[in-house]
Amino acid sequence: MKGLLGASAAVALLLAGPVWMLAGDGVDLDTHWSDADRRPTGLAPPPSVTPEAVVQVYAARAYDWRGAFAEHTWIATKAAGAERYRRHQVLSWRRPAVVSQWGPPDRAWYGNPPHLLADYRGAVAAELIPRIEAAVARYPHPDRYRAWPGPNSNTFIAWIIRQVPGLDVALPANALGKDYLLEGMLADAPSGSGYQLALGGLVGVLLAREEGLEINVLGLTLGIDLSPLALKLPGIGRLGPAEPVQGNRNPG
Repeated sequence: MKGLLGASAAVALLLAGPVWMLAGDGVDLDTHWSDADRRPTGLAPPPSVTPEAVVQVYAARAYDWRGAFAEHTWIATKAAGAERYRRHQVLSWRRPAVVSQWGPPDRAWYGNPPHLLADYRGAVAAELIPRIEAAVARYPHPDRYRAWPGPNSNTFIAWIIRQVPGLDVALPANALGKDYLLEGMLADAPSGSGYQLALGGLVGVLLAREEGLEINVLGLTLGIDLSPLALKLPGIGRLGPAEPVQGNRNPG
């Protein structure tokens, strides 16, 4: 009986955040996807005034009820002198699921505004772009998508980051699927500042300078970051100061 009560309490704790998000105004359950905002938000520098190479990594709340649990992540690249950006991401409704398409990199994700996770510019970005494109081309599961526990859109981005030396990005704690490791049970943290141990995206632990301590239970993350001090809660994500934008340029 005690074991059952303990398990029930643990599940209730994990679901408290998503339930809170659904009960409040943090998740839009009413707007149809075709009417949801997809406008650029101004986070990306216009190519017309930015001749240098640019690499940016974004995250935004997932669409509809999924937003109570997770964020969606993607990578945007612009080569030096290019007139447009290219977005690299996994889409659940497309096959192959891996999609690299031209267009505004900082569009709202079906009503949810994005935020920057990383921003690389100039020579550093120019070196990263061909490595990113090569990693996208060799992603081992281009036709496979499973929302939980993975592989999904966040699994893809986390895998790309680990494959590209110099691309260090601390992914949001609620980027569900980022802890689904495709190669073994031990890997570098996406930020490159620590390590993580994970089993099938369902159970794991991550310890790194940038991410802090994260404990993954059933794909949902509890954790604490000491610099700056913040809590990480399932569904809610980061509670405290925003994670610093990584890269060689601080857009703030």
